[in-house]
Amino acid sequence: MQKDTTSSGRGGEYHQTASEGVERMTTQQGIPVSDDQNSLKQGTRGPTLMEDFHFREKIFHFDHERIPERVVHARGYGAHGYFETYDPIPELTRADLFQRKGEKTPAFVRFSTVAGNKGSADLARDVRGFAVKLYTREGNWDIVGNNIPVFFIQDAIKFPDLIHAAKQEPDRGFPQAQTAHDNFWDFISLMPEAAHMMMWIMSDRAIPRSFRFMEGFGVHTFRFVNAEGKSHYVKFHWKPKQGLQSVTWPEALAINGADPDFHRRDLWDAIQSGNYPEWELGLQVFDDDFADRFDFDILDATKLIPEEDVPVRKVGRLVLDRMVDNFFAETEQVAFHTGNVVPGVDFTNDPLLQGRNFSYLDTQLKRLGSPNFTHIPVNAPKCPMHSLQQDGHMAMTNPTTRANYEPNSWGDAEGGPREDPDGGFRSVPEENPGPKVRERSETFADHYSQARQFYISQTDVEQRHMADALVFELSKVETPAIRTRVLSQLCNIHDDLANAVADGLGMSVPEPAEPAIPTRQDLSASPALSILKNGPKSLAGRRLGILIADGTDAGELKTLSDAAKAAGATPMLVGPRVGSVSLSDGSTTATDEKIDGGPSVIFDATAVLVSAEGAAQLGGLHAARSWVADAWAHGKYIFHSADAGPLLSAAGLPDTPGDGVVSTDVLSADDFLKEASALRVWNRAP
Repeated sequence: MQKDTTSSGRGGEYHQTASEGVERMTTQQGIPVSDDQNSLKQGTRGPTLMEDFHFREKIFHFDHERIPERVVHARGYGAHGYFETYDPIPELTRADLFQRKGEKTPAFVRFSTVAGNKGSADLARDVRGFAVKLYTREGNWDIVGNNIPVFFIQDAIKFPDLIHAAKQEPDRGFPQAQTAHDNFWDFISLMPEAAHMMMWIMSDRAIPRSFRFMEGFGVHTFRFVNAEGKSHYVKFHWKPKQGLQSVTWPEALAINGADPDFHRRDLWDAIQSGNYPEWELGLQVFDDDFADRFDFDILDATKLIPEEDVPVRKVGRLVLDRMVDNFFAETEQVAFHTGNVVPGVDFTNDPLLQGRNFSYLDTQLKRLGSPNFTHIPVNAPKCPMHSLQQDGHMAMTNPTTRANYEPNSWGDAEGGPREDPDGGFRSVPEENPGPKVRERSETFADHYSQARQFYISQTDVEQRHMADALVFELSKVETPAIRTRVLSQLCNIHDDLANAVADGLGMSVPEPAEPAIPTRQDLSASPALSILKNGPKSLAGRRLGILIADGTDAGELKTLSDAAKAAGATPMLVGPRVGSVSLSDGSTTATDEKIDGGPSVIFDATAVLVSAEGAAQLGGLHAARSWVADAWAHGKYIFHSADAGPLLSAAGLPDTPGDGVVSTDVLSADDFLKEASALRVWNRAP
């Protein structure tokens, strides 16, 4: 059995030491390292100390490994918009943007994958970055989050190890933008704290249909501070107004082949067509009393607070309404930083957050070449900015005052800006008693209970997808011992999951890994954690693929297209060629996609509107048969004309397909679109 030694303060499961015959780890200066698992903190739950030279050197080297693309989140896509405040919340925070109803704050958002390089495909199984820059009247506030509310590790000192393990293996340079390899699962199998995040990345959350249909999370616990200095803990949520939606793994593979820029193109098309994506900012606000009685430590980034325990309060909406003018100047050069907070927002002692507050600024210096990266327009605040900082590479503006130091005795014009004791940023005066230690708090030691809670919160379909994902990933792992260690971790999460994965791999279920704290069985399911329980209620913002051919009924086509537009969906015509298709009334229409260039996998619902002659014509085309067969296999709704039968049969559909395959003789276009808003017929999917 594997021994989880987190409870002894080490923070991991497997540790070789020099006494076991391996070389002694040192810093770059040759200083022996006693603990590579924990950063130095003031008390087990206290802040990370800047004197921790080993942590700083490790992060420093990691941040400067590559140029010019980001080490993580290299493949990203951004857009401009605004945040609109609903009602003021001065009782919670003095943050300026929350003081006036209807206040519109300019925003820039960058979505990204984590592991892949700049040229990787959009539909990799991966975490998605969800970083929001708010240009408030009192400076820039960056909410630098992900589409998953928890993370792999508890302490930032392990971040280089995590990313190194997830990236392509260094000796062979592959696989890229994938975690289906030995190094990643070797690391995960030795880090029980990653068990909860493992469940999320093996879920459909890691293959979203669109940036527009995924949630965003601040991940960490922050503080809100009001004008009187009273503070509350807060967690940030971005809730998509058009509901959650993901794709299946076979679809992800097909989409990456058909359009590796699928997410980019989707966001571009939506904004350019005026279908502006929207999210609502939700807050989970709680006090010390709740933090003390909550089952888990609110400073542990591998844990979440179920919405059933602390409801999410909606305080505003984020709207993206403008694409960038130049991708490099804005999306590539935008610099986010968890340390960019405004008065009224403050940090907690979350050791992962404390490390991020160091790492981001350091990374930006390496990537953008100068401390003057804030002079780049996308990074510059839109409120007045005055400091005594000057010079440096690529300085665009310099102070015009006589003094470049403070305090000084010069008058206002020559002396430059002065500090504001009343209105300036103030940290919460928190006491942190305790010795200087490299240890993990015992309150961080339950690694499996929330992983189990996440699993039981999913529908049967989602649980099956998670098991399938684990089987696929582990089938690519060449080392049997690694697969066994992962299975031993799954035994602590749920027997059904461990059995399904073991069966898929053709392995026996091993003994469970010995947990630091036994998995709790009493945590209730949280419906908010399921995608399918929080899906869309209409086809708004989705795409309807309509397969046509010569002879298609012009009236049926117009009726369906008009109904789709009225429902907020985008109808797209797919035909045997790009160019004119002759309709039944003698008119012609241009198609948006050629069949083999616009496969059904890229659409959210499908229609086959063909005449008898058109059905016969398309039935002889492999691409057309595949278009229909894939729509069926992926559980898509299919609306078809009465004469489409020969094509459906040629594609291998049953004689009486049912289950979301509906004729125009049976349902009206409006009724079909309402039915198709469910997006999938899961009992039909393989």
